[in-house]
Amino acid sequence: MAVAHVAHIAAVANAIKANGVVISLEPGEWMKLLKRSDNPLIVIARGGTFRRKYQYVTTYRGLAFFTKSEHPLVLPGRAEVISAKSISVPDI
Repeated sequence: MAVAHVAHIAAVANAIKANGVVISLEPGEWMKLLKRSDNPLIVIARGGTFRRKYQYVTTYRGLAFFTKSEHPLVLPGRAEVISAKSISVPDI
């Protein structure tokens, strides 16, 4: 049993390394982060199994920031927006 637990933790650690760091924020905090960027690049997708949500990813100082919202966010006009089919964020 302990061996299986250690193997699971190792698999999770490897998944984090493979995916990099993704920081999840509440929509309001995510919008504050956008104000710090001159020309933010934003990737948008609709996701969710039972309730469809808007998903957003942007980068700031080399880190990726993610948020999701039931309603579309009002993005700044200076933003470059890419519509994606899906966004996959590790849920750890």
